[in-house]
Amino acid sequence: MAQWPAGYDRLILDQTDSTNEEARRRIGAPAPLWIAARMQTAGRGRQGRAWAAPRGNLSATLLTGRDETPADLARLSFHASLAVVDLFAHFAPGAEIATKWPNDALLNGKKAAGILLENFGAGAGHKANLAIGIGINLAHHPDPAQSRWPPTSLLAETGTAPGLEEALLVLADSLDHWLGIADFAAVRAAWLARASHLGQRIEARLPERTLTGIFEDVDAEGALVLRTFAGPQRIAAADIHFPE
Repeated sequence: MAQWPAGYDRLILDQTDSTNEEARRRIGAPAPLWIAARMQTAGRGRQGRAWAAPRGNLSATLLTGRDETPADLARLSFHASLAVVDLFAHFAPGAEIATKWPNDALLNGKKAAGILLENFGAGAGHKANLAIGIGINLAHHPDPAQSRWPPTSLLAETGTAPGLEEALLVLADSLDHWLGIADFAAVRAAWLARASHLGQRIEARLPERTLTGIFEDVDAEGALVLRTFAGPQRIAAADIHFPE
């Protein structure tokens, strides 16, 4: 049974613009601190994309001080992805659950969560103020016609949706577990065990071109390794699509 992790504070707001922005405003408060909101008015995802966060869903950010390098901090998105996988497995035990590079977790092949890590710079003790923002579609999901990836929610897939407090408890407990694993090789292995389309053909859409090949691996730095006709390609950032 999930338990609230020792040493973590929590703040549940009725409404805010963005829980990551709320975390930025609360730098200097005792950390680690979970900030959750019943509704966001200006939620955002990767590359500044809008993230819908109506009442009934979970919007939460963990503000924590970390002393890893920037590269190590970026790899914590894999830890966060596995925490979302655990949440899906808890509330939808019969569903197909998979990870999608770089930091998504899929529920029955659809997007029901978003993760955004932001490094707000050094604070007390020269530790980085890191915000790990996670949005979960508990009861609502966007219009598929307006989405880059087929969306869903726990309610749509299971017929029921947990409340914010219950979902936050499971998420906080799981993320505490994964953040406690310092060996990225172990995290990488757990992530790859759930990886969607591993060993299959995918598309990596970069700003200047699209690469097609076999999703072969994720390397020790967290980059995707794509096997193409021109040889292996190491990809640090891209939008991944699965061809029909």
